[in-house]
Amino acid sequence: MSIGPPAIKYIVEAKIEVDGVVDRNDIIGAIFGQTEGLFSSELDLRELQKAGRIGRIEIYTSVHGDKTIGRIVVPSALDKYATALVAAMVESVDRVGPYQARTKIEKIEDVRIEKKKKILEKARSILYEWEKSKVPEDDQLLKELEEAVVKAKVVEYGPEKLPAGPEAESSDELIIVEGRADVINLLRHGFKNVVAVEGVKIPKSIQSLASRKKKVVAFLDGDRGGDMILNELVRMDVKLDLVARAPHGKEVEELTGKEIFEALQKAIPIQEVVKNLKVKPKTEEIELPPQIKEYIKEVDGKLLSVILNEEFMELARVPVSELAQKLEELKNDVKYVIFDGIITQRLIDILSEAPRETYLIGVRIGDIVNPSPKIHMLISSRIEH
Repeated sequence: MSIGPPAIKYIVEAKIEVDGVVDRNDIIGAIFGQTEGLFSSELDLRELQKAGRIGRIEIYTSVHGDKTIGRIVVPSALDKYATALVAAMVESVDRVGPYQARTKIEKIEDVRIEKKKKILEKARSILYEWEKSKVPEDDQLLKELEEAVVKAKVVEYGPEKLPAGPEAESSDELIIVEGRADVINLLRHGFKNVVAVEGVKIPKSIQSLASRKKKVVAFLDGDRGGDMILNELVRMDVKLDLVARAPHGKEVEELTGKEIFEALQKAIPIQEVVKNLKVKPKTEEIELPPQIKEYIKEVDGKLLSVILNEEFMELARVPVSELAQKLEELKNDVKYVIFDGIITQRLIDILSEAPRETYLIGVRIGDIVNPSPKIHMLISSRIEH
């Protein structure tokens, strides 16, 4: 299964008018800054962009006197409901730098309509050439019968209804793959103790199932998508013994039986793999002062952040959407940051310039590719209140 960027479904276009002269980077910064932390990580614009769920946001500007008029274009691979929410988030931008701004969604275009027309035209061409290249009828029937038999063996595991082989739960050993097509290919070659994570976010059922096995192998695609899932499996502390990868640029779903056996024979112990990962396998476990635990309770569910110095004196209390900007101002005095939001690389980069060790305490750790030894990252839900 490919974890590459999904196809774009919609184009969101908005108009922005700013009461001052700004450039496109100022507007992009305002969009990300004012929407960061408003919703869960699945709907954070930076996280969506990293995952390829929204494309590169384009800004086209022109200056008219002392005002800037801009057009914002946001490609979206989300469904129409999530796309509408993203559009509303963009429209909520009401300030760029020191200037007031007004943002208005002008249209949301469904790009798939034009794509459907092209597909229909291509279908006519394929039908014309079909007879020249189609598989003999008997061979085709045998292939379809084999596919039907294999697919019938796929079961659903856990409340998430994950695609799995019939022995995923009963076997002492487990193979974790990326998607349903990978499960089908392994079943075709005799591996029945397999389960798919179905995306970068690791389901709780996978964690629970793996913890009960004597041996667990992660068998992942040989691409960036496989890297992302491996990082997440390690970060979420899923029990793993070995890691096998498809050859570079290939996916597990397309491997031959020989390639599958070779990849599994070359599986690497997880201890060796972890040394080369860019993210920390676990969040840190640090005993915190009781004052910090009280602040964790206070910000919970309120999209609020509190910044403290070494003496636990409150330096600032701001919405999560304004946290990065406030840390830029106070980074030389910051010791603790307690907030109801995601720990992002942007926050790490800001505090890496601070003169002392700092503690970032949030609801979740995002995709951190460049951690700092001076910054301790903690998840508030794992801290005993």
